[in-house]
Amino acid sequence: MATASLNALCTQSVPFFFLSDFEGKDLACYPLDTLADEDIEFAFHATGTPHDTRVDKQPVGFETYKEKLLRVQEYIRNGETYLLNLTQPTPIECSDSLHTIYTKANAPFKLRFKDQFVCFSPEKFIEIIDDKIYTYPMKGTIDASIPHAEATILSDEKEMAEHLMVVDLLRNDLGIVATNIQVEKFRYIDRIKAGAKTLLQVSSKISGQLENTWPSRIEEILHSLLPAGSISGTPKKRTVEIIKEVEGYERGYFTGVFGYFDGTNLYSAVSIRFIENTPYGRVYKSGGGITIDSDAQKEYEELIDKIYIP
Repeated sequence: MATASLNALCTQSVPFFFLSDFEGKDLACYPLDTLADEDIEFAFHATGTPHDTRVDKQPVGFETYKEKLLRVQEYIRNGETYLLNLTQPTPIECSDSLHTIYTKANAPFKLRFKDQFVCFSPEKFIEIIDDKIYTYPMKGTIDASIPHAEATILSDEKEMAEHLMVVDLLRNDLGIVATNIQVEKFRYIDRIKAGAKTLLQVSSKISGQLENTWPSRIEEILHSLLPAGSISGTPKKRTVEIIKEVEGYERGYFTGVFGYFDGTNLYSAVSIRFIENTPYGRVYKSGGGITIDSDAQKEYEELIDKIYIP
């Protein structure tokens, strides 16, 4: 795809939109005034026009999913990974166009990229505001209708261990590009509408200090931080290799990142809650973090719970 240079536009204070695939190998940007011609729509903190949209899903069978989860846990026992975000594609039937889905979706961060995919993400990636960089790892999900749901997830040892590993990974990632790394908020609750359900998701806020020359190296900053830690795992390099082996499909732009530079500050989100048009029909890609203590049935249910249009 023909795109502009992030470093050049950022240094010149030209507002632009950017998009990356999962591994950060395909990092593209477009000046904001070209998006209509490129058939790209995105919005941060904008409301949609809520309307029921029927989604018929045919998720991977439980036994197939369980086999993959057990393979991940074998790698964990061998010390090759400690936390891995396991995802799968689910074939779906939905009569609405991607543009209609985008218009209806009510989400903190949403994107329609041509006729290829649409996503409506609840998760920030990084923000750069007044020369400070922030990231907000989101790890841990529970159905809000469960009695004492908030207390349950915050006291769950498996969820705590998973979140600690992601926070530690993101602290280290920010340390590559910034100084004075701090965890400003640890394990706070976000409420996410998931179709008919409400999910509670656990996030933290981490910050670091950048030099005021950061616009001239924004591409290097993004490449250093990708893939996003919350949807890959730790240690990142080996975990990504295992993801490719175990998942058995291409993530593409799913679990990549997208965002924009407004001429002064930069904002971005993780590309999750993701519907893609493929030659074989529509798929919805979803998943969750796996540790040695993960229960296959619970993780399978979480994967399915995340298949919705908000």
